[in-house]
This record gives sequence, C-alpha cells and structure tokens, in this order.
Amino acid sequence: MADAGPQFQLPLAAADLLRDDGRGHYVVQEVLPPRELPPALVAFRAAFRSRGALAVLQHFDAVYSVLHHFRTAGSNVKEDVLELMVQVVSRHSSELSAILSDSRLSLANRAAHLNALKMNCYLLTSLVDAFEMETCKNRLLEADPGGKNKKNHARTSGPLWEEEREPVLQLLTQLLQLDLRQLWGGLSVEEEFVSLMMGSCYRILENPSISHQRYRGTREAVTHLLARALLHCGQMFGATLKITQMLQHFEHVAPVFAQAVSLWANEYGLKSLVGELLREIGQKCPQDLAREASGLKGYATFITELAEQIPALVLSNMSVLLHHLDGESYMMRNAILAAMAEALMQVLNGDELEEAARGTRDKFLKMLQAHVCDVHSFVRSRVLQLFTRIVQHKALPLTQFQAVVSLAVGRLKDKSVLVVKNAIQLLAAFLSNNPFSCKLSSADLAEPLKKEVQKLQEMRDRVRSTAVAPVVTPEEEWEAMLPEVRAATQQLFQPLQEGEEEVLEVEETVESTVEQITGLLRKLNYKSAARLTQKALCRFQGKEPFSGPMEENEEATILDVLKRLYTGSCQGENSEDPPNDNSHNNKEVAQEEQPQTELVKQELLVQYLQDAYNFSVKITEALNLISKVMYENSVSVVQEAIEFFVTVLQFGMPQALLGVRRMLPLIWSKEPGIKEAVLNAYRRLYLSSSEDSERAKAHSLVHSLSLIMVDASLGTIQCLEEIISEFVQKDEIKPAVIQLLWERFTEKSRCSSLERRAAVMLLGMMARGKPEIIGSNLDILVTVGLSEKACEDYRLAQEVCNVLSKLAGNPKPALDKNSVPFRLPQNHMLFSCLSETVSKGFGQPSTHWIPFMEAAVTLIYQLAEGAEELCAHILQVCSQQALEKLQESDGQNAGDSPRRDSDGAGSLPTFMLVHLVSLVGQVAMQQVAYLEVSVSAELRRRRLLKEEKTKKNSDSNKKQQRSQSTGNETTMEEELGLVGATADDTEAELIRNICETELLDGKHLFSAFVPLLLQICNNPGLYSDSALSAAAALTLGKICMISSEFCESHLRLLFTMMEKSTLPGVRSNLIIAAGDLAIRFPNLVEPWTSHLYARLRDPCPSVRQTAGLVMTHLILKDMVKVKGQVSEMAALLIDPEEAIVGVAQNFFGELSNKGNAIYNLLPDIISHLSSPDCGIEEESFHTIMRHLFSYITKDKQTESLVEKLCQRFRTARTERQYRDLSHCLTLLPVSERGLHKLQDNFDCFADKLQDPAVYNCFQTLLARFCRAGGKPEAKTLAEELEQKLSACHNRGLDSAETCQEGSQTPMPVPAKRKTIASSRRQPLSPANRDDDDFVTPQPRNLRNQKRDQKRPPRKKVMITFSSSDEENSSEDEQSAELRDEETPTKTTPITRSSARRLR
Repeated sequence: MADAGPQFQLPLAAADLLRDDGRGHYVVQEVLPPRELPPALVAFRAAFRSRGALAVLQHFDAVYSVLHHFRTAGSNVKEDVLELMVQVVSRHSSELSAILSDSRLSLANRAAHLNALKMNCYLLTSLVDAFEMETCKNRLLEADPGGKNKKNHARTSGPLWEEEREPVLQLLTQLLQLDLRQLWGGLSVEEEFVSLMMGSCYRILENPSISHQRYRGTREAVTHLLARALLHCGQMFGATLKITQMLQHFEHVAPVFAQAVSLWANEYGLKSLVGELLREIGQKCPQDLAREASGLKGYATFITELAEQIPALVLSNMSVLLHHLDGESYMMRNAILAAMAEALMQVLNGDELEEAARGTRDKFLKMLQAHVCDVHSFVRSRVLQLFTRIVQHKALPLTQFQAVVSLAVGRLKDKSVLVVKNAIQLLAAFLSNNPFSCKLSSADLAEPLKKEVQKLQEMRDRVRSTAVAPVVTPEEEWEAMLPEVRAATQQLFQPLQEGEEEVLEVEETVESTVEQITGLLRKLNYKSAARLTQKALCRFQGKEPFSGPMEENEEATILDVLKRLYTGSCQGENSEDPPNDNSHNNKEVAQEEQPQTELVKQELLVQYLQDAYNFSVKITEALNLISKVMYENSVSVVQEAIEFFVTVLQFGMPQALLGVRRMLPLIWSKEPGIKEAVLNAYRRLYLSSSEDSERAKAHSLVHSLSLIMVDASLGTIQCLEEIISEFVQKDEIKPAVIQLLWERFTEKSRCSSLERRAAVMLLGMMARGKPEIIGSNLDILVTVGLSEKACEDYRLAQEVCNVLSKLAGNPKPALDKNSVPFRLPQNHMLFSCLSETVSKGFGQPSTHWIPFMEAAVTLIYQLAEGAEELCAHILQVCSQQALEKLQESDGQNAGDSPRRDSDGAGSLPTFMLVHLVSLVGQVAMQQVAYLEVSVSAELRRRRLLKEEKTKKNSDSNKKQQRSQSTGNETTMEEELGLVGATADDTEAELIRNICETELLDGKHLFSAFVPLLLQICNNPGLYSDSALSAAAALTLGKICMISSEFCESHLRLLFTMMEKSTLPGVRSNLIIAAGDLAIRFPNLVEPWTSHLYARLRDPCPSVRQTAGLVMTHLILKDMVKVKGQVSEMAALLIDPEEAIVGVAQNFFGELSNKGNAIYNLLPDIISHLSSPDCGIEEESFHTIMRHLFSYITKDKQTESLVEKLCQRFRTARTERQYRDLSHCLTLLPVSERGLHKLQDNFDCFADKLQDPAVYNCFQTLLARFCRAGGKPEAKTLAEELEQKLSACHNRGLDSAETCQEGSQTPMPVPAKRKTIASSRRQPLSPANRDDDDFVTPQPRNLRNQKRDQKRPPRKKVMITFSSSDEENSSEDEQSAELRDEETPTKTTPITRSSARRLR
C-alpha cells in the first residue's frame, strides 16, 4: 500500500507551496540550492526506477527547486529535469489505464496516485511555462542585439525545447484521454487540474512564432489538448472569455483559434462554443472597439477565417454580429461582410433553397450591395473582392446580375485606386463567368432581341384572341343554384297557398319524366321540378334515377335526385359521344395548355436576351471608363485595365478594340510592370492563336494586326512597331508570318489594297528588330512597290518609302568613328524609280501625292549619295512641267482672244501649284536636316579618323622636341577638351555659313521659288484655295528654317498670317512652323511669344490643340520663358474639348516634375485668371485651381503660398478677386505653421471678411484644420483666429448697416461683373480685324538698314506663273502686308546651349 502523504493542493502561484495553509496540504520543505540540484535529480531518477511515478511523492522538492532557480540554472539541469518529468508522466499515464480499471483499488492507493498525478502534471506544466518564457525572452534578445544579458542568452536551451514541445503536449493529451474521474471518486475531474493544462496551452499560443508553418504540428497538438480539456471540465464560459481576451491582445492567434474552433466543432462536437464566441464578440460595444484598435484586427481575422471553415455554424449565429455593420470600425464591417459572402458561396448557394434560406440570401446580397458605397474605401474595395469571389463561385442569382454590374461600373469613378482596381477585377469576373454568351456584342444581341420581342407580342395577341370564357362544370352550377332549390323544396311541405293548384302530372315513362324535370330546372322553375320529383319518387319506386337510397329526410332525397338529374343531363349535353368523353376533354385541355406553355417559354427567352443585352450595354459603358483610368499613376490599376481589355476582346466586343489601341502608348512606360503587361496582352491576343497549322496561325496573326492598323494614327503605328520589334527580337514571330506578308505585298496571295499596305507596314515594323528582313529583299520592294503602277496607289508607295527608310538606321550622329553611314549610289534603281514616280504624279490631281512625295524626298536624303543633286533634278523636272502647263494655258487664251476678258489670263491648275509649293518646302526642310545631321556627323567622323591616323604616324620623339611651354599649353587644352570643341564649332560654323549664305543665294534653286511663295502668302484673297494657303504657309515656315536673315525678315508675315488667316489649317501649320523656328532661332522668335500664346484662345478646337502641343514642347524644353502668360495654358483645363483638356493636364503633369515650376507660377496664374479682363467664370476658376493646387504637396510650399496669397489681398481690387484668393486658400492643406502665417498676415484680409463668400472660405479652412486634429496649442490658435474672423465679419456687417441707417444714401455698389456667355473666355476672331488690333513690339531697324545699305541688292531668278493682271489686283483684295512700325524691336537673347561650344 502506497503512502499518499499530505494531500497536494494545486497552487494558484508557485510561492503558495512554500506556505502552510493549516489544512494539512502538502508544503515544500526545503528549496535546494543550485549546486545540490544535480545530486537531487540523480536520487529522483533512482527512486523513479524503483518505485515508478509515485517517487515524486518523496522527491517533489527537488524538481520544485529547479523551477525556483530556473533562470540561473544550467541548461544541462533544465534538459535533465525536462527529460525526467516526461518519462515520469509517460510511465504514470501508461500505468493509470490498468489502475483505473481495477475495482479493488484501495482508497490509500487512489489517494497516492491522485497526489502523484497532480504533482507530476504540475511540475511538467510548470516546466512548459518556464521554457516558453525563456524562449520568448531569447527572441526579444535576438531582435535587440544591443541589449544586455548576452551571457545568459548563450546558456539557453531553446532548440531542445522546440523539439520536445510537441511530444509533451501529445503526452498530456494522451493523459486526458483516460477516465480520470475514478481518481476523484467517480466525480468530475478537478477544475484546477484541467485549468493547469489549458493554461500551458494558452501560454504556448501567446508565442508569436507559433503561427509559423514549421510549428504546424505544435498548433495541432495544442488544439487537441484544449479540446480534451474542454470535454473533461466543460469550461465553455471560461474558455470563451480567455479566447476573446487573447484575440484582443495577440493578433497572431486569430487564424490559430479559427482553425481550432473549427476542429472542435467538427470532430469533438463542441458546436455551442462557436455561438458563445460570436455572441461574446457581438456584445462588444462598436464605439469601444473603435477606440481599442488592438483587438479589432484579431476579432476581424477570427470571424473571417472561421466563416471560411464552418460557414453554416457562423450563419446560424450571424444575427449577433450584424449591429457591427453600423459601427465605426471598417475592419469589423469587412469581417462580417466576408462571413456573409462565405455563407452565400458555401451554404446559400443553389436553386433548391427553401423559402427562408432564399430570403436570407437576398438579405445578405442587399447588405453587400449597400456597402459597395461604404464611406471607407477599404470596405468598398473588400466588398468588390467578395463579389468577385461570389461571381467566380457562380453563387450570384441571375436576378442580381444587373444590379451588381451597375454598382461595379459606378465604382470605376471612385477616388480610391484600390476600389477602381477591384471594380475592374469584378467586371472581368462577370465577363468570364457570364451565363449569357461567349459573344457579347450589343449590336449582335439587339437584332435577335428585337425579333423575339416581336414574336412574343404576336403570341400574346394570338392567345388573347382565342381565349374563351372559363368553363363551369355542372357540379359548380349545382352548387351555385342549391340554395334556391333547397328553399323551393322546403315549400313542398307547406300547405298550398290560395289560388295555387297542382297542375303538373307525372309522365308515363321514366325518360319523359326525367326530361320534364331537367327542363324545369334549366328554366329555373325549381319548385315545380321539386314537386314533380316528389311525385315521381312515389310512382317510379325502384327505377332509375328514382331508385336512390331512401333517406329518412324526404327533402334530402328529393335534392339528391335533382342533383343527379341536373349534373347527368349537363354532361350528356356537353358530349355527343359519351363513351369517349374523358379522352375528348383531355385533348381540349392539352390544346389549351400548349399555347400557354409556348408563351412562358418565349417570355423566358426574351427575358434572357434582354438580360444579355443589358449586360453587354453595361460592359460597353465600363469600357469607356476603364480606358480613361488606363493612364493613372497606379501600376496595379493600369495592369488590371490592360487585363480587362484582353478579356473583353476575347468575348467579341468590338468596342474593346479601341481600348486595345489605347493601351499601345503604354509600351513606352517607364514602369517595367506596365510595359510587360502590354507585351503580354498583345502576346495573348495575337500570338496565342488556337489554329493548328503554322500557316493558319500566320493568317490569323496578320489579319488581326491588319485590323489594328486600319485608320490608325502615326502614334499608334509607332507603338505597334515597338511591340512587334520586341517580338521579333525574341523570335516570337515565326518565319511563316514574314513569308505571308511578302506574299501579300507581291500579290501572290490575294488580298485587298488595305491589306497589302498593312503587309508593307508590318514588314517595316519587323525590320526594326531584324533589318535583314528588308535589306535582303530591297530589289523586290523597289520593283513591286515603286513600279509604274505606283501612281495608282501612292499610299502603298509611301509605305514602301517608310519601310526603306529603316535601312538608314539611327539618324543621330554616331560616336563611333568606324560606323560608316549606309548610302546607295545615285544611279541606284531606287532613286530613278522615286524620281520618275514623283515627277509623273506631279501633273496629276491626287490627295495622296504630297504624303508620298514627302516620304520619297526624305528617303532620298537618307540613303542617296549626292541627295541634293537628285532632288534638284526632281525640282527642275516638276517646274518644267508647270511652265509647260502654263504656256499651254496661255496659248489657249491667245487663240480665244476675242472672248478674253480681264480675268482671262492664263493660269496654272491649283493642284499643280500646291504640289510645287509642297515639293519646294519638303526639299528645303530635308536639305537643312541633311546638312545639320548627316553632313555634320560625317565631317566629325572623318576628322576623328584623320586625327587618329595623324597620331599613329607622328614621331615618337615629338613630345621631347616640343618646348616646355608649348607642351604645357597643349596639355591644358587637351585636358579642357578645347581641341575637339573648337573643331566641332568650326564644323558647325561651316554648316551655318552654307545655310545663311548659299542655300537662298541667287545661284541656288530655292531662290527661284521664294517670290512665288511670298506672292501667295501676301495675297490670301487672290490665292484663296485652302489647300494652297496651307501648303504655302507650311513651306514659308520650312524655308525660314534655312536662314536666320530670311527668317527675321519674314517673321512678321508669318505671324500676321497666323493671326488673320480664316483657315484653321493655315493657322495650325504656322503654329507648328513657329514652334520649330523658336527652337532653331530662339532669339528671333522670342519677341513674338505672346502671339503663340494667343493661339491658345483660337475659336477652332484643332488649332487650340495644336497650339497647346507646341507650347508644351517649347515650355518643357525651356525654349520659351514661362511667365504669367502660362495662364493661357491653365485656361485649357476647362476647354469644352476633352482632348484639349488632356493636353493641358499632360503639360502641367510634366511641368510639376521640373522642381518648383508650378509653385513659382501659381501666384501669377491666379492674378491673371481672376482679373476681370480675363473672362474666366468663377466656377471655371475653381476647377482650374483644384487641378493646379493638386501639385502642391510640400509643406514649405504650402506655407509660403499661404503667405503670398494673403499678401495678394492688398493688391486685389474687386470682390471677385477677394473671393478667388480666399477659395485658393481653402485648397491648401494648412498646417500649424500655415495657421501662424494666416495669423501674421491677418491685417491683409481683415477688411475683406465682410464679404460672406470670403468669410465662409476662411471658416471652411479652419474647420478642416480642426477636424484633422493636432496639438492643443494649435487648436487654441485656431479658436483665436476664428474669433478674430467672426469679429471682423460682424463688425463689417454692423458698420454697413450703420452707414445705411445714418445716411439715407446707399452703400457704394461694387462694379457689376461682366457677364460671360460661356465658361471660356471670348475667343479671338481669326479674320476681319483692324490692323490696329495687331500690335507687336517695335522693330530694331537701324542695324538692318545699315547692313542693307552696304550690301547691293541681289538678282534673283524669277519664275512667273500668272499674268500681270494678278500683280495689279484691286486694292480691296485682302492683303497680309503690315506696317514697318509693327516689327519687334525689344528682344531678349536666349542662348542655345551646346556641349560642343566651350570658348
């Protein structure tokens, strides 16, 4: 018999075991010092071998001492004691199974084993807690390497414990699986004993590393141990409180507990715990949760994870959580909405739901839809994600499709990038999982819908016309007439009234009597029918139909006979063939039901088509919105938009092709993710063909790419070229594709002219990746594309020229001296074909000849040796044709002289004059480019080669022969790079000399055409053809590019035409020309800058857009000084044309990247736009300022602007300016320093606060500052400022009232603002303006006059194309001549920076 000793009471704290409580419980006798611990453990081990687990009764103090000294004990002692206790508990567990089943167990033995069990489990769980605390401490030391106690850190036994932790937990679980109640006398297990186990589990879960994947086994062991403990003691309430507390304080335990609770509910049947936990969380006050952010994330994660694993149990307890949807915490709202979504996907999904479940489903969907417009962007984003999953799981009812799609489309305009991204993902999920069709073109769906609706209407009309009155059965008729028949029958048993006689007699036969009675019933003579029936019952007893059962009540018998007679007669009348009565009725019923069934089917079909059409319309609307967000700053949104367009195009929606084109410019994005997304999109759309053979894949690819290029702009083609060249370089385009393109070009494969041109363009794009594609087939390109048939299709010839230009390579000067530029000899077949085609087409009217000619001239200058000679020959041939045509016209007029009037002079066809002018301009432009780029690069290359050759041939002793000073000077020059720079300047000066003195000299061909060009430009009334005017204007700009002298002398004419021409094409061309001139001759154009800005207010949208683009380039390249005139660009932000607004937004976006540019310009822009003379409406001003102030993000800029705007109040003159300035202040995120700036400058605007609008703006600014929160001092300052504002505002109102009451004269009324008809300023009129309106800076004539006096006038070759009558044209013809005093005199030099010029 074992000696149990004193009863062991599980302590609340370890120190309790050192105190005697006076109840005879076990008390630790002595805490051993650390040096005695190893011998004591050896003794315990020996006793354990001999006595088993009961040895702890005598050696408890030894292990307790280890726990007492655990922080200072050696790792060997800790490891030994842990190993020993695991052995003890393991052996005790295996022995207890036999002991507990022994019915002869004495009380003493039971008490001994109970004490030993409690002691062993107490010691083991205490060791678990000690090791866990040590592990957490070690992790903190690792996270803080600069911390103290590093010596102790070296003695830890963390790795051992991490290996032993899981076996220890499994051992305790195994122990709890025993029926331990026997040790407690058959009662429940002691609550403190179970709490001991659970406490250790909770301590392990508090370790943040427990959520790591490598501790998955430990988590499962803890879960099973807790489940066993809960089953033993049933501490649901305590466990609920502990779990909710841990969820509040330890975020990492949420997924662990979600997994655990799910397992407890499914495997251990502890489903009630789910409801308790959710109820406990639901009872939390939403306001308290909002303040205690620490617990929010844990609760939210727990609910979300739990709903994913056991959605049915969460659904049954959802009602306790719903009130949190109205709380402030967005995380709780997200969690509950996610739980709803899981219930919808896993529980409330399917068509066979009960009525209650269907109602719950619809309620949840309604709540989710409501939160798509939640105030918090994270909730909106989360709900869209949930709907995406619902759609992917096909859990969204078809009736809800349209509503959710509409909500998703609406969220595309959301301010939050995350919401927009998830809205696009949801729409893509709708497309991929739509129940309608794989092809969703609204145009294709509209026609079948219309047909089926018409068919449905016809079916309804047919059913309505054939509908008959509802059939009433004889039984139903009898029931209706029964009350009256009963009343008539009852009268039979009453005495006859006076004057009433019995006149009815029964017929001889039964059949005649039956017929007589039924006739009376049909005539509604119920009393006579009843009386006759009464008599028949007496006369025909036993005969049908009067042989029915004799009723005790005669009345009932009569009624029964009457019923049988009436219903039988009705059925007999309704059926001519009684034996087939039922089959006939069934046929009639089937015939009646068939139209109804068909009608229902047709209604369902129409509803299906209508839903599909509505869905397609919504997706089309989404396409327009998503195409606008494709250029957002967020990479993820752009990637989603690209993916969406790929998905839509796969569903056959033609509108998606616009989006696919719109994504093309993104190939130039600096973000690698966006560029790769574009490449992947085009790879999926065009390279991933489903065809089997290579030939079929090539046909599919070429056809798809050709469709993109139909009516594509130059920018689109350049982007597509970049993509295709990438594919070619990566060998993703197969040789079969290139082969097919060549076949189409050479017409071996049948195709249209459009497809043939597209084939040439695609070959050119591929040649950029692999130039040998073109180089090896040069002869084919020339012979086929530039043959005699070229005049039939100039567009094909133009594309051939563009493709051949790829051979020229990079036009920029190559730094490598050995890279010889690719040139072809003058006698090459290419140039003869080009010259012949250009010359042949010169005399034929064609709208496509000019673009071809420009491409041909450009190609000649790029590839030909002696290009100027070839182009001069072309010019001479074309001029000769023009002269011959003019002489022919003169000859015809001379032969017809009798009828010749004053206007009958010989003239040249307009188209030939347009061709000639365009040709001259293109040759001039390419000649300048050829000199500046190609010749300059070649001169530099040859110089470098010569210098290198000279250096190699120089004598090796050269340095020694030089004098010291010369050597030093040379060395210094070489160090400074002056040798190369001087040579570069010399070459540049040579090129400039040629342009200034030779190209427009009388000996050069160009000079022959200048008088003609000036004649056309100076006489717009005489030469009124729009194409001629536009061509002449463009050519004038191109020739001005040659010489600064010519440019200076004709700038006045150029800008006059730009101002006064009535033709938008002329104005656009001249704006472009002026932009080029501003880069080439900046000092000359600078005085005319105001006229360039003026075109931003042109009445024609295309001119405004061109001006905006030109000014954008000039300003961003620093070729134009940016001052207050940039407000003209700001005004484009409210332009009615969306494209122009885009130009302005792009300009300010790029300008914002240039340091503080917008910040520096803002005050001047505000002053100009708020000026009464500007004509910008107040609302439009607000729109512009909102956009511009969005670029002010730095705190220092904000503070400085607050001060500047306050000081501007002093110079403001009108109420409108006061209001504008105060509105601008509201757009700034004012900080505490900004508030001090307002306080310091209060006197600047104090007197303006009587205006309610100004006062309200300052109130708004202060309210926003107070809402943002801040230091108490700042709030105090804001309150003081608000009091001062209010005092000034009220004082201003009081003084105004006093003034009005004291003197009967009214207050001075401010000047009435000029009413503006539109939100834009009044545009400039392009024509019919007085010359006085065109005021330009005064000329600087003295220097030019002296220079002109010294230089004799040059003789110029004149080519006359009109008779002398044109020279003497009437004075009322519109002229572009201006007075000398209108020439600019004030110039601001703008130096052109050059890396090569180092003086």
